[in-house]
Amino acid sequence: MRPPQEIIRHKRHGGTLAEAEIAHFIAGLTDGRVTEGQAAAFAMAVCFQGLSLAERVALTRAMTRSGTVLAWDLPGPVLDKHSTGGIGDAVSLALAPMVAACGGFVPMISGRGLGHTGGTLDKLASIPGYDVAPDLACFRAVTRTVGCAIIGQTAELAPADRRLYAIRDITGTVESLDLITASILSKKLAAGLDGLVMDVKTGSGAFMAEIEAARELGASIGAVANGVRLPTVALITCMDAPLASTAGNALEVAYAIAYLTGRRREPRFHAVTLALAAEMLMIGRLAADRGEAETRLEDSLTSGRAAEMFSRMVAALGGPGDLVEDPGRHLPRAPVVREVREAGTVAAVATREIGLGVIALGGGRTRPQDSIDPAVGFTDLARPGDAGGLLGVVHARSEAEADRAETSLRAAYRLGSPSAGRPAVLERIG
Repeated sequence: MRPPQEIIRHKRHGGTLAEAEIAHFIAGLTDGRVTEGQAAAFAMAVCFQGLSLAERVALTRAMTRSGTVLAWDLPGPVLDKHSTGGIGDAVSLALAPMVAACGGFVPMISGRGLGHTGGTLDKLASIPGYDVAPDLACFRAVTRTVGCAIIGQTAELAPADRRLYAIRDITGTVESLDLITASILSKKLAAGLDGLVMDVKTGSGAFMAEIEAARELGASIGAVANGVRLPTVALITCMDAPLASTAGNALEVAYAIAYLTGRRREPRFHAVTLALAAEMLMIGRLAADRGEAETRLEDSLTSGRAAEMFSRMVAALGGPGDLVEDPGRHLPRAPVVREVREAGTVAAVATREIGLGVIALGGGRTRPQDSIDPAVGFTDLARPGDAGGLLGVVHARSEAEADRAETSLRAAYRLGSPSAGRPAVLERIG
């Protein structure tokens, strides 16, 4: 078997790797024989040269088998959703309890923030006491008794992806279609799913800024999922502006709670959440068609069952039992809160810049070992067509940081006459 450096060299020059070579490299990534530098070089080689479908399937299988693969015996389908990442994308926090309230089981393995996008795991880590990395026995128990459990990758589940994920975040290889495909599917296969729904973002705040690239990624995930026998549907959704009007970790948890309890339901966030959750119910045969699925999901919200599921999940994983009733008591808050105003109508948003603004405030990472300030970010973000003068509200640790965030927020907005916006859900692949 070729040593790691020769596997890297072969791929760097455009060669095709055998399944055994990929498995050997991933095994080395898991047990430490492959160094961080070699993993970064492999990721860069793949980013430049790409992988064939057979190589993508082999990489996905190898990363799945690098740890434990769960098997379930539950009275309903085991389902999940994954997003390629965006700004203000707190959908997972609302969707998982909604699907659980409709009879599905959602063992969701989520990641940290990647590049300019926020991570579901970082959001949940802002909840005091919430254990984002429980052992597998706890993960199984919460999924079984509550119906949903959102955690991070443990040492047992797809550990090779866990290591490569952190390296991709800081080496400029996040956008690789092949690595995204293998990363997503290896985690989901390790979770023992019966079905998966993908949210592939496109637009100014997405990794796939052009819709053609989003279609390519959706098709890639579908092809590899078919190769590993995981029923999968993908929706392409619009990220031309923040999905929610909030960006930041604790701030997005508060937003999701407001959504679940009905205190605030913004149309675009609701449309994407409902569309993805409906696909989950249909792929799990919990609803015969989209109309039935949406009716059941709306009822989970109006009845309060979805909010109850979220509350039970948080408590079962160590968080406060009254978080839903009193989020302001438990979630961290930044000491400096500042409105940013500018007269005029919002024509367009450079959404990626808002994500980078959250990172600059301390709400994201530039190195794997960086800590995150959970309280910082933006709320009340304006969307194209808004003309009230408020661009957003900065939540910062200091006045100096608020000054910088205000500058970056102003730079992210273009004022003028807005063009016709795209719908929240653009296409379905499946």
